[in-house]
Amino acid sequence: MSNYSQNPNPDDPSQQPKPQRVRINLPAKKPYVMYTILGLTILVYLVQMATNYFLGVDLASAYLAKVNSMILNGQFWRLISPILVHGSITHIGFNMYALYIFGQNLEYQYGHGRFLLLYLLSGFAGNVVSFVMSTSPSVGASTAIFGMVAAQGVFIFRNRKFFGDRARGILMNIAFILGINLVLGLSPMIDNWGHLGGLLGGLVFSWTAGPLWKMQVDVNGYHLEDQQEKHNIVFGALVVFIAFAALSMVRWF
Repeated sequence: MSNYSQNPNPDDPSQQPKPQRVRINLPAKKPYVMYTILGLTILVYLVQMATNYFLGVDLASAYLAKVNSMILNGQFWRLISPILVHGSITHIGFNMYALYIFGQNLEYQYGHGRFLLLYLLSGFAGNVVSFVMSTSPSVGASTAIFGMVAAQGVFIFRNRKFFGDRARGILMNIAFILGINLVLGLSPMIDNWGHLGGLLGGLVFSWTAGPLWKMQVDVNGYHLEDQQEKHNIVFGALVVFIAFAALSMVRWF
């Protein structure tokens, strides 16, 4: 006579384990920063159109575009301000659509402050690389957009165990989007150096300071929490800012 345990019938629904509800403690409930950036960028473009129509000159671009000679004369704000100005309705349309699509999820995942840092640092990094590598004036939020797309890829990769089989497909889609846009950026009218700089800045910041989910259990059940330390966020921001600020000095030497 031997002892044995009887396994439940896998075809019997009553014997199947009940699914567990998992809560995600997202740091942001509403993408306020994304909407603010979206609204501000659109407002600046309306100013561009108005001044161009009434005065015959695009004042916003005149004071905010990346122009190397102006930066070398001390107008350092031009290493970040180009993310607010655009060259055409199509230009701003594509960029704001990408901001809306990627910005919502990223702000939910990163939180308001960290998302703002990601956007600004990616824009700064992109404009620095453009400043160093290209003498052509440039405008547009695509530097920051490329950093956002890179950050979304890093987030999925580092938390891939929570996305299961979907992670591979999402990462492939992100790689495809980046690849297509970098190829399109080979056009003489597009500042691909800015795209590459924004991509690199977003990668470094998100890898250093991006959300790291971990499953926790308490009396209310399972929930996901971000385990990223706050000092890593500060460190990541400083690394990107100092590294690209130092890179910008190449133009002076």
